[in-house]
Amino acid sequence: MIRRLGVLVALVAVCAGAELIAGRGMSPAVAWDVLGGGGDATERHILFQLRLPRLLVALGAGACLGVAGLVLQSALRNPLAGPEVTGVTPGAVLGAVTATGLGLAGWQSPLAVVVAACVGGCTGAALLWLLAGRGRGDPAQIAVHGVLVSAVLGGLTAMVLLVAPGELGSVVQWLVGTTEGRVWEHWHLLWPWALAWGVAAWLLTGPLTLLRCGDELAAAAGLATARARTLALLCAVALTAGAVAAVGALGFVGLLVPHVAVAVFGADLRTALPGAALVGAAVVGGADAGAQLASQALAFALDSDRLTLPVGALTTCVGAALLLVVVRRAPSRTF
Repeated sequence: MIRRLGVLVALVAVCAGAELIAGRGMSPAVAWDVLGGGGDATERHILFQLRLPRLLVALGAGACLGVAGLVLQSALRNPLAGPEVTGVTPGAVLGAVTATGLGLAGWQSPLAVVVAACVGGCTGAALLWLLAGRGRGDPAQIAVHGVLVSAVLGGLTAMVLLVAPGELGSVVQWLVGTTEGRVWEHWHLLWPWALAWGVAAWLLTGPLTLLRCGDELAAAAGLATARARTLALLCAVALTAGAVAAVGALGFVGLLVPHVAVAVFGADLRTALPGAALVGAAVVGGADAGAQLASQALAFALDSDRLTLPVGALTTCVGAALLLVVVRRAPSRTF
């Protein structure tokens, strides 16, 4: 397990290095020169004040989504559960868009956006929980109900944008998911939130591992299943809200990363949980580097310097294809 964690750490480092030297305004050779202590003031500003915080925010958001997805799938015993298809991410997006798009009094600080996203995420999860009813143990039914809840929340988000159309440019980041324009302020907001709820998720690894075995076995072991599941869901919602408030809705990261983590580290969450954090960080960091390189290629091909590919568009396209594989396997696998 230690070796596998080491490999993942190395992979995160590679993705981080790729993202740090990718992008416009400075070639990779110049970026390496600046990292070595060279470069002029402008080049150092681009690297350390623009690219570095963007990198850290991408890694932090990816780790949050990876952990949140694994917590959700373990608490619900559902391999198709994830922030994207359980109403958590759409609800968090709705909360963030409402707080900023309508200019509610007292909701202008970045922390308030996180709180609004958290409230929206809790609302989305609660709607799914009520709608699923007695079918909460059926993965396919949960997925279908999740799509319905997500569609409703997406419609409400569109209504908010119709009420405040002038704010469309400021909220599109939460609709698509992007790391563009992320600076140190975003990182200073994200890391304490991610650290606090990440520690909370770690403290729940024992109860979550029991919940993965079934409520009857967990109750026989002396676990208060309802309380443990409620705490786990709250933790997952908070982690998702922090990521959404920082980078928006990155599609399918929280749904697919846990499958990779469990496949590599097994069902023991004491190792799978940090593994999910590392895999999520590597996925988002690598996807952001890929999005920047693709943006440069498209800009050159179309002769448009303003063309930018959001990282959320890339994760959604790739994740949708991988989700088909997961759905085809889900009915025949045991969780």
